[in-house]
Amino acid sequence: MTTSPQHPWERAERLDAGRMTDAVHAGTGVRLVVEGPCPGGEVGAAYVRWPDGHRSVLKWRPGTRLDVLRAGPLAVCEALRDQGCPCPSTELALQVDGGVVLVQELLPGTPPKSLDHHGLDQALALNESQAGLLAGRADIPSVHLYLLDDGPGYCLHEPLRLHSPRSAALERRVRSVGAGRPPRLAGDDVVHQDFHHGNLLTVDGTVTGVIDWDGAGRGDRRFDLVTLRFGLHAQEQAPGVVRRLDDILDALPEDVLRPCWAHMSLRMTDWAIRHFAPGDVEHWLDLAERRL
Repeated sequence: MTTSPQHPWERAERLDAGRMTDAVHAGTGVRLVVEGPCPGGEVGAAYVRWPDGHRSVLKWRPGTRLDVLRAGPLAVCEALRDQGCPCPSTELALQVDGGVVLVQELLPGTPPKSLDHHGLDQALALNESQAGLLAGRADIPSVHLYLLDDGPGYCLHEPLRLHSPRSAALERRVRSVGAGRPPRLAGDDVVHQDFHHGNLLTVDGTVTGVIDWDGAGRGDRRFDLVTLRFGLHAQEQAPGVVRRLDDILDALPEDVLRPCWAHMSLRMTDWAIRHFAPGDVEHWLDLAERRL
């Protein structure tokens, strides 16, 4: 796919697995062998093998500091694993220039191609299990919605303002939702921030793991239901699954649903403008406008 030709938008830096394993070797003395790329993802991940033979997943977080990850997403994962939630452990973390290399546990299973009703039941149960897990953990940052300002490499406002009249109108609606609201989510739930079926691992239809917690924080777990809805928009799902989730979202309070929907509308439309073809931008605008 190609980006919109009108503007040379900055794109996210992709993982260079060879360069990162060289950096790990230089920084720690550990020589990881790259086996190949993991499927999916926008920045990318790779399967690697340790000297003792066990396999892991190599990830790259550009524009990130290790201390920020330790205080936020990695602390969230520790709290989740203490409760028996199926998220991967981090086996190695290293600051490399302006980003962080992570080597994480390889959990069993593969992402489902689409979500059926059994999968949705499990996703909803996982979301419910995130409730209140970070009570008393004010040290873990709450999730920033970026409705009035730019996020760190995502949720950028200018691409929407300049891409087309339609996207500019959406950006104005996003800012209107953010006006007068707190910039961060309230609550003590775990929030994944990228909770969609591509980040669920399954074996024979049973969820065995949830991956990509790199943006996790504290807030309202129902944010992840909105993220899941946007994830379902990417492709055809089993009959009735989208309608079921829409019914759940319809029942959410407006002061929860509206800012979360505005965030995801900004996030997905901005990303499509900078990384995908113009037709994909319209695809996300169609969904965004349903509730904004």
